[in-house]
Formats: sequence, C-alpha cells, structure tokens
Amino acid sequence: MNTFVTPIRFVPILLLGVLLSYAQAAELTLSVTDNAGKPLADAVVVFDDGKAPSAPVNPGKIVQKNRMFNPKVTVVQTGTRIAFPNEDSVRHHVYSFSPAKKFELKLYSGVPTEPVLFDQAGVVTLGCNIHDSMLGYIYVVDTPYFVKTDDKGKASLKLADGQYSYQAWAPGQAKPGAEQKLKIEGATELRIVLQP
Repeated sequence: MNTFVTPIRFVPILLLGVLLSYAQAAELTLSVTDNAGKPLADAVVVFDDGKAPSAPVNPGKIVQKNRMFNPKVTVVQTGTRIAFPNEDSVRHHVYSFSPAKKFELKLYSGVPTEPVLFDQAGVVTLGCNIHDSMLGYIYVVDTPYFVKTDDKGKASLKLADGQYSYQAWAPGQAKPGAEQKLKIEGATELRIVLQP
C-alpha cells in the first residue's frame, strides 16, 4: 500500500515544480533599430546565462524558392543539421566561404541527400554560384535563448529571472555587436541600436 501512495504524492509535487519554474519565467520584449530609429527586421539577439547549452532539438530547413533563400535569416544552435531543398524549376549551387562553416552544394534540384551540419558558432553567409542576387544568413549560436525580430524590429522571449549577457546582429554586419549585460527581474523591455 505504501509503495502505491508515494507515487501519487510525487506527481503533484512534480507538477507544482514545473508550474513554479514556468511562473518564474519573465517576458522580455525588445526592439532593434538602426541609428536613425528605423526598425531592423531579421535582427538576431542572443542571450547567454553562463550555463551549459542544451542540445539542439530539431533539424533546420532553408528552402530556395523564387531564387531566394527562405527564410533569409535562420538562427540555429550549434550542432544543428540544415536541409536545403530547391523548389525552383532551375538548379542552384549553394555555398558559403564563412569561417564558421565552409561548404558547397554543387548544382542540384530537389533535395540534397545529406543535410549540412553547423557545428561552430558564428555568422554564415549563403550564396548561389549561379544566381548572384541570392543571399541568405545562418546565425549559429551556443545557447537556446535567441530571437529574430519581425518586420517592425520587435521580438519577445521568455527568460527566467537572472543575469544574462547578450549580443545583437543584423544582416550586413560581419559579426555581432559587443557583448552587453542584462538583469532580468520580471517583465523587461530592451531597446537595441545597431548599425548594419
């Protein structure tokens, strides 16, 4: 009888712990603009709490359609594999010469057999050897805490109260801005100015 009662008492305590940890997560809202105050779409802000990063959960995908990379900016954790399906009627030759990941997918249509592994943090610039106007970015990060801004330069993220460092980056920048510090105590608003 005792062995049956213990698990029943354990379940509510476990649920209470999960609910309390979720309740302690604070809503961080942020906006990213340039020096003139114009909102920056597709800007990426990465937060680090100094703890060991969690492993990436899902593979990524960047589609080539209408001779563009979709999405133009992708953010993934280190160790993520990304597929590059080509949905155009023409073949593409995807490549990157970026220090964070050098790779080449020679002329192809459809889906390449193997996704590309992104195993080093940094900004990866994508191009197509056939279509010079095609440009895309992958920002590879060592933390599970990151956001990408919408068309109005805004984003939101739930973070537990505590001390974080953060960096921001926008397309056109070779590397992220200087690392900054931020203390989260309840709902927090953050404004960032970047010059892409």
